[in-house]
Amino acid sequence: MRIDVRTATVVLALMAGSLPLASAATAATGGASAPSEATPASSDSHAATVHPTGIATWFGPGFYGSRTACGQTLTPAVEGVANRTLPCGTLIKVGYKGRTLVVPVLDRGPYSHIGASWDLTAGAAQKLGITETVRIKTSVVGKAANTPTLGVPPESQTSLVAGGASAT
Repeated sequence: MRIDVRTATVVLALMAGSLPLASAATAATGGASAPSEATPASSDSHAATVHPTGIATWFGPGFYGSRTACGQTLTPAVEGVANRTLPCGTLIKVGYKGRTLVVPVLDRGPYSHIGASWDLTAGAAQKLGITETVRIKTSVVGKAANTPTLGVPPESQTSLVAGGASAT
């Protein structure tokens, strides 16, 4: 994946901050918190704007430690997606080569000029087996509260609370 310097500067400017302690409440949604007030996709007015397939790029290494547009600190473990128009916390089911993952919208983008609609975090891309620009299947499946730990997988939250040490 290639990102130009101007784009990287804009994204880095949008993503500044630190990672707060993780909350214990997450669900098996690719790290996305799915609180009881999660709403189904049918009540989301943005569901009609999501096409069933789209081009996806991925981002990560150059942005680790920076904050996303939705307020999360990007780490290798964070699983989420950037989209230009969907609200923060929108849950997207992403499919690629038989694998599926539900991830929250955590950021704005993609900013590449190749016609991509989605920009996956490195954590989400790795779980789906994506290493380059690809066509993915997508659908809006709900909405989660936008919290600072949205997109952090449950197993990573344990190490965050323990300060990176094993919690045994």
